[in-house]
Amino acid sequence: MGTAVSLAEPLVVGTESHARGVQRLVESFRAVPAHEPVRLAKSTSNLFRPRASSSSPGLDTTGLTRVVSVDPDARTADVQGMCTYEDLVDATLAYGLMPYVVPQLKTITLGGAVTGLGIESTSFRLGLPHESVLEMDILTGTGEIVTARPDGTERERALFRGFPNSYGSLGYAVRLRIALEPVSRFVELRHVRFDSLTALESALARVGESGTYDAEEVDFLDGIVFSADESYLCLGRRTDEPGPVSDYSGVADKQAIYYRSVRHGGPAGSVKRDRLTIRDYLWRWDTDWFWCSRAFGVQNPRIRRFWPQQLLRSSAYWKIIGLDHKYDLGNKIGALKGEGPRERVVQDVEVTIDHTAEFLEWFLREVPIEPLWVCPLRLRESSPAPGVGGGPGSDRPWPLYPLAPETTYVNIGFWSSAPIEPGMAEGAWNRRIEEEVSRLGGHKSLYSEVFYSSEEFAELYGGDHAARLKTEFDPEGRFATLFDKAVGAR
Repeated sequence: MGTAVSLAEPLVVGTESHARGVQRLVESFRAVPAHEPVRLAKSTSNLFRPRASSSSPGLDTTGLTRVVSVDPDARTADVQGMCTYEDLVDATLAYGLMPYVVPQLKTITLGGAVTGLGIESTSFRLGLPHESVLEMDILTGTGEIVTARPDGTERERALFRGFPNSYGSLGYAVRLRIALEPVSRFVELRHVRFDSLTALESALARVGESGTYDAEEVDFLDGIVFSADESYLCLGRRTDEPGPVSDYSGVADKQAIYYRSVRHGGPAGSVKRDRLTIRDYLWRWDTDWFWCSRAFGVQNPRIRRFWPQQLLRSSAYWKIIGLDHKYDLGNKIGALKGEGPRERVVQDVEVTIDHTAEFLEWFLREVPIEPLWVCPLRLRESSPAPGVGGGPGSDRPWPLYPLAPETTYVNIGFWSSAPIEPGMAEGAWNRRIEEEVSRLGGHKSLYSEVFYSSEEFAELYGGDHAARLKTEFDPEGRFATLFDKAVGAR
């Protein structure tokens, strides 16, 4: 084990400061009346579903937003639960290291990615963010801090396995020790064009199995589907070879937009190359929130010219989204243009790789939204969770999001809206998508609107096992249940 080191403030704070932050958190928990629900006091959120209102002041997390320490020899970091990936990445890149999986948006927190899942272009070889966690301290509903470890007591192991996808229904992570991997200075990119979705699916499977494409190593893998006959895989390779780099952060060229740079007019199989610094690669999607900045007019060259560079980031768009949620601005502006109301369709779903083309073809035929993001993933862990018993997820390593081990899935993301036609039921578009995903044996993430019945939800997200965890770690129901958080808040 190497010697843990700390950087200067503000990114890395050390153990004493961390202990003070934990104490403030615990004291704020104790101050919440027993009959009041407990929630985090946070001004921002990466959820697209409404949060339940509460008169409670919330838990004080102000001292839990940084990295505690980085151990470059052991390639680990101790990180506070509310630390954003932007700060985490800056702290680890200083040592030539990065978290195994870095979700696409700078404001996502490590604790949020673990309790709410996350994914990125390393997931085809390194799984999901919670699979790089070595141990974590969790504030449970009893007010105690439990250190959950994969090799601890049965109780600690059960919490360790049950925490991912629990969305705060079991508690909140205050410290997480995570594994890190070495990085190179640059990422060499190949954008490969496909003219059929079956060809895209086949290539995803081949790269996932071999880790190569055309005899060249692949370290990062995701893609974009613009239509049934135009899609791209974006293949990244770590390199220290010097050379020119592109910049999609808005600093060097404000008009450069990453997802647009991927497209090219060559035939199927043709390749367009690009190169980014490792930091710019990790945040390539954040500048324009994938392609969602177009909804705010930010991709219009005339508007973009005057849009402050420091506001070309997801946190700025979140503020606009917050206003839209509060005042229904989108539909009001649409009404002034003579347009009808629209339903928000913002989801990430997973289907097994053999159903990827089938789902994409259905979606592009039935749902008027494009482009779509595709990102393959495969769990690193294969052992079932301890003490699960029977029921949904009992044979899976992470029972509250029971993906099958030794199986390649493809995450498909779509983030837009669709027109509400006369007579359509509430959530009609989202319900249709849920039905199709279930028909194909897939899952969907819970950060946005969810319309499953309680029976369907239990079958998909842990069932009796989730209830047993709730009884063990939150017997008084201080936190809302997972179902109430995901569905009941709607």
